[in-house]
Amino acid sequence: MKYINLVLLFLAIISCQKEVEPDTKMETIKYIERASGEIQSENVPGEGMLKWLYTSATGKAALNLLVKRKIVSSMGGWYMDSRLSAKRIPEFVNEHRINLNECEFSDIKHYKTFNEFFYRKLKPEVRPVEEGVVSPADGKILAFQSMNDIPSFFIKGSEFNLQTFLGDESLAKKYETGAMAIVRLAPADYHRYHFPASGKASESVKINGHYYSVSPLALRRSLKTFCENKREYCTLSTDSYGEILIVDVGATMVGSIIQTYQAHTSVNKGDEKGYFAFGGSTLVLLFEKGTITFAADLIENTKKGLETTVKVGENIAS
Repeated sequence: MKYINLVLLFLAIISCQKEVEPDTKMETIKYIERASGEIQSENVPGEGMLKWLYTSATGKAALNLLVKRKIVSSMGGWYMDSRLSAKRIPEFVNEHRINLNECEFSDIKHYKTFNEFFYRKLKPEVRPVEEGVVSPADGKILAFQSMNDIPSFFIKGSEFNLQTFLGDESLAKKYETGAMAIVRLAPADYHRYHFPASGKASESVKINGHYYSVSPLALRRSLKTFCENKREYCTLSTDSYGEILIVDVGATMVGSIIQTYQAHTSVNKGDEKGYFAFGGSTLVLLFEKGTITFAADLIENTKKGLETTVKVGENIAS
């Protein structure tokens, strides 16, 4: 019976039909479209379900007792890897206005499961690699030139502990006075991620954790989510920008973080590093103090409390 209940809960989550309690309130998430400079409102997939999970007493109970656990995300991964899930692709493409002409295979019939489409490859020419340090993913970015600037963005009481996040005291010490970028991938985004600079990449270190959502609706409530979710990190040793720490953070319904690069080898800026299976996900970049300067527009937008859209290969720092 418990497995039937788990299946029912999972189906409720992916259908996102849960009604929000009447007194539940959550702020509208706004961001800057970098190309135009216009402020946009984000359409958050599953917004009703997320509001229920993160703001109501009953939702929080379900979140902590069940939703954050591996079995729920594993069930989600099983479904998204099954041929049954392929029927969701056309609706997903239409709802999120995904440009199929950018995809390596533009015919959705090529993809036999939803996950095959979710971590689809793009044509190399649609993501040109620019000068300087570039975005490792398509998504929305926050850029903090100093770790001291982080508390100003998130709500009071939402603490970010670098040592807890990395699980390594000496590593935390290395980056505690440096800069940080958070690149958040929404479900509709391209979900392969790439190296932000050229250098030598170490092996990935895995940190076990839960599977909380990394939706902005959840993160605004608690940045500590990053310190509790499943994550992996590697060090990219560069000639021009010091040692960049790249942290891949999983989330609810992300059954897998897949690394496709070869550890202890030299990589070029823009080379693929890996991909996320279904769900929203996040990449965190940590830089040693004084090694980079973020683009002015990204810093200014972050100070205003706004994320900025970025694409793979697009300049974010020099």
